[in-house]
Amino acid sequence: MENNINIEISEQGSPEVPSLIRYISSSEVAGFDTADSQLPSASAQGSEANSPTRQHDEPIVINHQRKYSISMPLSSEEVQLQPMDTKKDGIPISSSQSGTASSNHPQASKCYSQPMPKCHVPQEADNGVKINNHPGIKDFKDKRFDSFKTWSGRLERQLTILRGKSPRATAQDGNNNSKSTDRPLPVDRYFDALEGPELETLKASEETVLPQDKQWPFLLRFPISSFGICLGVSSQAILWKALATSPSTQFLHISLKVNLILWFISIALVITVFTIYLLKIILYFEAVHREYYHPIRVNFFFAPWIALLFLAIGVPPSVTKDLHHAPWYILMTPILCLELKIYGQWMSGGQRRLSKVANPTNHLSIVGNFVGALLGASMGLKEGPIFFFAIGLAHYIVMFVTLYQRLPTNETLPKELHPVFFLFVAAPSVASMAWANIQGSFDYGSRIAYFIALFLYFSLAVRINFFRGFIFSLAWWAYTFPMTGAAIATVRYSNQVTNPVTKTLCVILSLISTLIVIALLVSTILHAFVFKNLFPNDLAIAISYRKRRPQKKWLGLRYRSHDSKEIENYLKCVNSDKIDLEASTPLPDGTEDSPSI
Repeated sequence: MENNINIEISEQGSPEVPSLIRYISSSEVAGFDTADSQLPSASAQGSEANSPTRQHDEPIVINHQRKYSISMPLSSEEVQLQPMDTKKDGIPISSSQSGTASSNHPQASKCYSQPMPKCHVPQEADNGVKINNHPGIKDFKDKRFDSFKTWSGRLERQLTILRGKSPRATAQDGNNNSKSTDRPLPVDRYFDALEGPELETLKASEETVLPQDKQWPFLLRFPISSFGICLGVSSQAILWKALATSPSTQFLHISLKVNLILWFISIALVITVFTIYLLKIILYFEAVHREYYHPIRVNFFFAPWIALLFLAIGVPPSVTKDLHHAPWYILMTPILCLELKIYGQWMSGGQRRLSKVANPTNHLSIVGNFVGALLGASMGLKEGPIFFFAIGLAHYIVMFVTLYQRLPTNETLPKELHPVFFLFVAAPSVASMAWANIQGSFDYGSRIAYFIALFLYFSLAVRINFFRGFIFSLAWWAYTFPMTGAAIATVRYSNQVTNPVTKTLCVILSLISTLIVIALLVSTILHAFVFKNLFPNDLAIAISYRKRRPQKKWLGLRYRSHDSKEIENYLKCVNSDKIDLEASTPLPDGTEDSPSI
């Protein structure tokens, strides 16, 4: 691209024109932004300007023609000041152009401004370093969730180091939240920062490490307690299978198609929830890590495997009648690993001892033993079911006593947690059926466990105040299978003791269990598709590592943080500038406001 700059100078329009513009163009100075091969020589321009054929009144036209390029010196060391000599008409020219032979001093090196070639490649790009002068799409993305992402955490930094790249950018991106996600939160922080049903609501005095002004990604809002839906529906499949196949309930004429439909629905729910939570483990492992250290949600990590055990127990006879032993070993392995971890924490003491973290949801970690014993005994296994039954019985007794008489140092459970007391019914009702399968009959041991479950069921059912003023929670699905388990145990008991009372009790408990599941299903659909608040921001996993420091008072004065002091100083400066502007502005009558002395 060429730029033609025409400067018209006439004697009438501009009587006083600087001599530098009148007589010399910039191209006459040797070495001024020129290349030898690109611009015409100065003599050619001078002869053209002083041509006798030019009219006197014709304006002087100075044509500068140069390439549109970025001109930079070769290096800063080559830029030196050259001595200037004053020649005729007071016009300064460089000493290199003067005809004097002042060669006594070494001639200063010249610095020619060279244009940058079109195909010029910077040295950093030539070495393989990527230069990004324009912001990309990634720069506009919200990076406040990077501390919870799996590939933005320590694993990504390690892979970056292995690839031979600098982890500086990764460290800068997660610098704000890395301190709060590098180590697990102590259990005291969960009790201090959270309240409400299942300890999911953040207290007003707390702050989160994730933003609350926008909706989080779906995977961060998907809790582990969602597996409670699988527990409720799959246990219903077992109930309707027992009602259709038990001799004491033949008068109801229930078809096995109900069991088949519920079983396939349960499989679809388990696959869906498993897939979503598996994606959460892959993409947001830090969120799963915090759920594992949550004193209540850690018990829901047993729920996926219990749901699979329910599917194995409730399999329709039309699908298969005899299951292989391999599924039992596969499903009981993760349950055993979780028990070794959690039961060890209960027993070894520390912040996660049982007397510190005891809550009704701990029954989920006990029920898995009895459900596994029930499935193993129905397959014909002996030693394995007895092993898990013994482990569950020992820890259930300890936990039952701990929950029954809570220590004075423990805080009282909030009102919203009262429905979880129905989990007291789950363990003894399933244990009665497991022992019946191990012994081969519903003997006295099974009846003792069943009567304990029945008494706990009635003692909670008559307390109507437990069910008033609650807000719907997705975790309530976990409270449906204890009622279903009590109904199934009643069906098994009625097969042993058949009379109108036991038959009536079977119908009543089964009806209550089914109605509760239907009510929760309708509520879940409404909150998911109508109110669209089924998965709100999961504040339980976004609490900060340290509690917010209260403002200290000393003799009635408050010590504020450093940030608040900086803000106050900034506001003072802004106010002072406004005062100065107002003071310097003249009044409407033309007078100025004089400062008061």
